[in-house]
Amino acid sequence: MKEVVVYTDGACSGNPGPGGWAVILQYGPHTKELSGYIPDTTNNRMELFAALQGLLALKENCTVKLHSDSSYLINAFQKGWLKNWERNGWKTSTKKPVENQDLWRAILAETQRHSVEWVKVPGHQDNPLNNRCDEMARGQIKANRHLSVQEKAPAIEID
Repeated sequence: MKEVVVYTDGACSGNPGPGGWAVILQYGPHTKELSGYIPDTTNNRMELFAALQGLLALKENCTVKLHSDSSYLINAFQKGWLKNWERNGWKTSTKKPVENQDLWRAILAETQRHSVEWVKVPGHQDNPLNNRCDEMARGQIKANRHLSVQEKAPAIEID
């Protein structure tokens, strides 16, 4: 399988508010950058959406090393939160419904076709690829926040 390095980040101006997401994919000497905007969202949704977009961008099964500064995303895999949520019928330890189930389920579906290693990176530190993702995600918010409500792209729903 091809080995791909993925960096992701999400940003939100207000929480909730307008959000941006960004992904950098690296395969050998090749680099691809993706980013987008969602008008009304949360920071956690943007972090998850970025990871999902990174996995969806892969056209074939890959070995993936996915880097994120989101403890919410990384801990769900590294600390077994997702397995517990699934086992508990998508309820938290306090019996409340897990937030962002649509994105979690979509990410889980993508992890079935890839071998993913989840890597936590410190946010806003000296990591050029993480910093670039942050810059792109925030850039999407700045570039699109001037749009009127009618001109804004619709929120994306994940089944």
